[in-house]
Amino acid sequence: MHNRFMILNGSNLNLLGEREPEHYGYTTLAAIEQSCKDYGKILGVEVDFRQTNHEGVLVDSIHEARKTCDVIVINPAGFSFKSIPVLDALKTYDNPIFEVHISNIHARDKHHQHSILSEVSTGVICGLGPYGYMVGMQAAAQKLGILPDSLPDPIRIGPQ
Repeated sequence: MHNRFMILNGSNLNLLGEREPEHYGYTTLAAIEQSCKDYGKILGVEVDFRQTNHEGVLVDSIHEARKTCDVIVINPAGFSFKSIPVLDALKTYDNPIFEVHISNIHARDKHHQHSILSEVSTGVICGLGPYGYMVGMQAAAQKLGILPDSLPDPIRIGPQ
């Protein structure tokens, strides 16, 4: 494995499965982490999976990713809507960034509808539940041109 994906998770995501299941479901962050690591093996990438409730720690992880990772997949959670420090840190990252939201933020209340981080994201996946992480990883691998040849062309290449 030579490609490395950093998967970052923001505030309160450590409570997945318990907090607001009507929006986020019952899947835990530990289950998502295991799925991401399993999918990473299929894609041939190393997965560095992290969660923090602290904005500065998230900024530090993004800074670290600048030197260690080929892609960031980020579920910024509450940091999505007002965190200028996270936005500024992501602006320094020169590789693809895929933003993931478990819920469809566009169908939420006014406080949860507009992610300021989307302006620097390569792609945004929302409303697919925990499976959105898999889609984010697949999109990242496709962007890097590293999807396994064993996948059928409609998945590996997509429309031409």
